[in-house]
Amino acid sequence: MDILDYAFMQRALIAAVLVGITAPAIGIYLVQRRQALMGDGIGHVAMTGVGLGFLLNTSPIWMATAVAVVGSVAIELIRWYGRTHGDIALAMLFYGGMAGGVMLMSMSDTGSNANLVTYLFGSLNTVSPEDVTTICVLAAFVVLVTVGLRRQLFAICQDEEFARVTGLPVRLLNLLVAVTAAVTVTVAMRVVGLLLVSALMVVPVAAAQQLSRSFAMTFALAVLIGVTVSLSGAVTSFYVDVPSGPTIVLLAIAIFVVLAVLAGPLARKRARGSATAAERCTLEVPGARVPQDDVRVQSPRPDTMTTDRTSGR
Repeated sequence: MDILDYAFMQRALIAAVLVGITAPAIGIYLVQRRQALMGDGIGHVAMTGVGLGFLLNTSPIWMATAVAVVGSVAIELIRWYGRTHGDIALAMLFYGGMAGGVMLMSMSDTGSNANLVTYLFGSLNTVSPEDVTTICVLAAFVVLVTVGLRRQLFAICQDEEFARVTGLPVRLLNLLVAVTAAVTVTVAMRVVGLLLVSALMVVPVAAAQQLSRSFAMTFALAVLIGVTVSLSGAVTSFYVDVPSGPTIVLLAIAIFVVLAVLAGPLARKRARGSATAAERCTLEVPGARVPQDDVRVQSPRPDTMTTDRTSGR
């Protein structure tokens, strides 16, 4: 049985590749900012957009994108101004978004529990040609932002104060990161699901960090791991008849565990290599002085320092 003979699997594999690229691409910035769970919160908010799409009989993906973008901007505003009760406001926003989505879907004529599960945990069978077009457009936006503005985004993720001093529009770039994360959530919800998309943003990045400390190499490895687990999960889901989202996430976690186990010996090996190189470059100092090392300074004779006082010289 050839998997590519089925049109729905062709669409699913295309969507899986795009999800594998976009999720780690924005996830590396969220990890650097210690906002690893931001994708999970946006996924809760996007559920309201899905329910609204079913209620208005429009595209759930585009409606979820609009609602997720509004929710991501609200999250950033709460992060800036919600000094004391920001965590409570975020909790109400996240769980209110999930409850609103379920309520709106139950009120629609076309919504059902089956549709709800496919958006929460992903389903390869439901990827339509229109979904593939939408995912391609949204994925292009994510790649354009994460790759084209990588230097600026890296600067604000590492040190916002330094980035502000250098003249970067920190608040605008923070909003752009939040909006890009919201778009990524809607890109991945068909394949991974709204509840599991945050894992695909974070776990490949964490796995890549086990092997590399440079930003560029971590970015490349995270995207490679993301594409690998997305394609492998899609193929496994087809042949074994299991949900695609949990399969992809479990494969990503398995790769992280393997790399974490291998990272210890590799780090010790690199440390021994660095120590050996340092020993080779060490300048040896003689342990004792020899007579030839002494430097004698001979003072000038007194007769050469006489001055002709009569001439005033």
